[in-house]
Amino acid sequence: MNKRIIYMDYNATTPVDYRVRDAMLPYFCEVFGNPSSVHTIGRQARVCLDEARSRAAEILGCNPLEITFTSGGTESNNLAIIGTARKMRERGKHIITSAIEHHAVLCCCEYLAKHEGFELTILPVDSSGLVDPDAVKKAIRHDTILVSIMAANNEIGTIQPIKEIGNICRQHGVIFHTDAVQFFGKEGFEKITDLNADLVSICAHKIHGPKGAGLLYTRSPLKPMPIIFGGSHENKLRAGTENLPAIMGFVKAMELFLKPPVFDRNQIQPLADRVINLINNLDGVRFRGSPVNRLCNTVAFTVNGVESEVIIAGLDIEGICVSGGAACSTGALLASHVITALGSPSDARSLVRISLGRENTMEDIAHLEKVLPSVIRRARIHAKKFV
Repeated sequence: MNKRIIYMDYNATTPVDYRVRDAMLPYFCEVFGNPSSVHTIGRQARVCLDEARSRAAEILGCNPLEITFTSGGTESNNLAIIGTARKMRERGKHIITSAIEHHAVLCCCEYLAKHEGFELTILPVDSSGLVDPDAVKKAIRHDTILVSIMAANNEIGTIQPIKEIGNICRQHGVIFHTDAVQFFGKEGFEKITDLNADLVSICAHKIHGPKGAGLLYTRSPLKPMPIIFGGSHENKLRAGTENLPAIMGFVKAMELFLKPPVFDRNQIQPLADRVINLINNLDGVRFRGSPVNRLCNTVAFTVNGVESEVIIAGLDIEGICVSGGAACSTGALLASHVITALGSPSDARSLVRISLGRENTMEDIAHLEKVLPSVIRRARIHAKKFV
């Protein structure tokens, strides 16, 4: 008899919804044309692409020309940061970000500082992972051109005060980008302009859409320089034939799962609260992140003296899929730069992240409550053997 697998890693990716899958199918074989081709088949694909952009704009409450379809959150972040920095370099070369950003943001900023002559300020966070808006204000200089602060952290779920940060940036004439990959589908909104950001990155596979699709919202009249060359696709911002099946799936997922958010707080919060209560009652286990300003589905913790890989493997044996810090290309876990930024570098290899979704139930949490204490006990025994 096969063991039931309980998936608790929704911040990493989500299963594609059957309605999203069905929306994609016609664009593999029936409407297969290149949207840039001028013949009948190509024009058919172009009409569908234009309709998809208009549908996405309607959901987000923006102009269709402010939407650039990309391959996902990483590319959106790269285009926003590198493209905007290069565009604005005549005005200044100072960029501000935070210590807990996704590597898709941090690596872009560090690349610009190392290779293209930009200056970088990395702001600290408090023990719950919050960026202080006053720190952003104080860090802004006469030559600051870009601030990039994520809407919600992928590892610990802390939600940042991006509206306030956006106001500060606007008052100082500084472009503000937010990586909102973890935000959309989990937090409600009316219009994308509510975030007070000039640039917003969104990704499909975090909201039951396909991998390989995302978008960058760019508030008009801002237009970053392209970072991928070879054609005039996507209003000359992103060269390359558009992935129409993935785009159509992405837009369908947006229509289904952004308003209201697919991660229903009324359903998921009670589950997460039980997990937090479990963690708070385990010796040497510490909840990480903000108890208030956080995504309802995300519960992160560290286990004193135990590396996260051992806990993750132990839970996997028990049929529970969770995650840890950022995974490198080989699948091994790196020390969490987020936990280091919270002031606990000694625990940076001990982060375990549970991120819940719509399929999770109280029975799943009950199983976690049953097995987590013994998994931690075994992990500590294992750790002592190698001391």
